[in-house]
Amino acid sequence: MVGFDESLSILENTTRREILQCLVKEPHYPLQLSELLDVSQQAIVKHLKVLEGAGFVDSEMMKSNKGGPPKNVYRVNQSFSIRLDLGPDMFRAEHRKMPKGGAIRLSGKLPGDLGDVVERIGTRRRLPMVDAMSILSELDAALERVDEQRDAIIALHQQVMHKVSPSVEEHSESYEERQLAHAMMSHPRRPLDLDAFSHGLRIQSVHAERMMSSLRDRLMRDFATTRGAFVAANESTPLPWWMAR
Repeated sequence: MVGFDESLSILENTTRREILQCLVKEPHYPLQLSELLDVSQQAIVKHLKVLEGAGFVDSEMMKSNKGGPPKNVYRVNQSFSIRLDLGPDMFRAEHRKMPKGGAIRLSGKLPGDLGDVVERIGTRRRLPMVDAMSILSELDAALERVDEQRDAIIALHQQVMHKVSPSVEEHSESYEERQLAHAMMSHPRRPLDLDAFSHGLRIQSVHAERMMSSLRDRLMRDFATTRGAFVAANESTPLPWWMAR
């Protein structure tokens, strides 16, 4: 799958985005795209080569309906989502692949209020346009609700980062220590790759390990203070990764 940086590099071009908007509706050949977008066919072919080389589209030779020579037809073959959230205390960049499967397989990941939509789609191979319009309207409304919820969660995330910044500043003696704290908070649910962190800041791994040990100790003390006591647990009890020794 195409990565985040390469995707942004390719999609920054307006003409390539317009080409993809045409191709998601149905396959097109270069002359069609040239006439639709009012761009020279030579330029269209160059953009299609970039898109094909990156795996965004593929092509095949198809016979002409009007008896002319075969034409090279292009179609989209990638399904992904790019998300970028930016604010004074927020930077989140994600490149997510769309899940595969039909309505039944996807039902477990969908909001509960879309159960009726799943039933209406079922395993049907085709939908009349009138049914599709109704279902798409419901899906668009559901997306708007999810987007509003996500915006609120992102805003809350940003507020937490804003409120914790003074604490990070107060307890960190160096720029590297502040960067370590922010790196941990960027992905709080998974262990930090200290080697990658050290390489990014151009510091020795042993220095990063000492900082991590010191930060772990402070987190454990803070945990005990805010909770009133340490929590006794067996090996099967899930704990934050930074509590593991």
